[in-house]
Amino acid sequence: MSTDPFSDILKFTNAESLVTGSFTAGGPWAIRFPAPDKIKFFAVVKGHCWVSIEGEATPVHFETGDVGLLAARRSFVLASAPDVEPIDAMELFSGAGRSTTQLGDGRDFAHIGGHVLLDPVSGRLLADVLPAWIHVPAASRQATAFRWLLDQLVEERDAALPGAQLASAQLAQLLFIQILRAHLQTSGLMPPSWLRALADPRIAPALRLMHGEPDRPWHLEELARACAMSRASFAFHFRTVAGVAPLTYLTEWRMRLAERALRDEETPVSAIARSLGYTSESAFSNAFKRVTGQSPRTFRRGAATAFTRGC
Repeated sequence: MSTDPFSDILKFTNAESLVTGSFTAGGPWAIRFPAPDKIKFFAVVKGHCWVSIEGEATPVHFETGDVGLLAARRSFVLASAPDVEPIDAMELFSGAGRSTTQLGDGRDFAHIGGHVLLDPVSGRLLADVLPAWIHVPAASRQATAFRWLLDQLVEERDAALPGAQLASAQLAQLLFIQILRAHLQTSGLMPPSWLRALADPRIAPALRLMHGEPDRPWHLEELARACAMSRASFAFHFRTVAGVAPLTYLTEWRMRLAERALRDEETPVSAIARSLGYTSESAFSNAFKRVTGQSPRTFRRGAATAFTRGC
């Protein structure tokens, strides 16, 4: 039985973090990075800089240990000062296999960056609820684990020890999780979504039940009782933080699981229906079409065609 819906969703979206580059700088400097086509993260491991993001009114000052995550497709500039004319990042990193560079004497500043890969279909579940921009200052109480992770990432990059590539990927994954955890701890500022719901301790028992046994015919009374709330209070609070009613959340999670099974497995539709608690294939098909806009078989054919084209 699952007791960690957050891990369920990260695994479901195939979230995978990778360190992709770094640079050092000294004196006046500025670099313009193009709008990323993936979720981008970066951290200051030495010194400080200004971060100017397309669409944001004012630059943000980053100190040593600060971490940023950019989920929107926006260009951005890192600079020693906001008034320095930036050079294009593509020119700096244009060499074959080049992932590091130095500006000036490289003594004042050090940066490390990477991106997060998501499944092109199921990854929207995460990408669609992230804010355009997350900044976690090193001075915040949520950032206590960041310093160690950043130190280890730098050590793996510089020491070139056996297994460095895998170790860096695992550390980057932990960094991404810590960024999301820091964001969840400020969930009162987030719009209603499953991400905000995961941060709410009052409804956590219900979420664990639904993720642990998605095939069970849960009733509102059972879920409310698990949260030590009345049915009306539970339903109101759940909708306030999640944006949907509890049983709607359960149905939508079941359909996400069904999409993955239809795309990645050859399991008959009737068997998928049973595994998700539906007593008939027609009941499952109706629910699937209501949530996704397609029948299960149409979805499976489309997924197979997309995979063939990708090959």
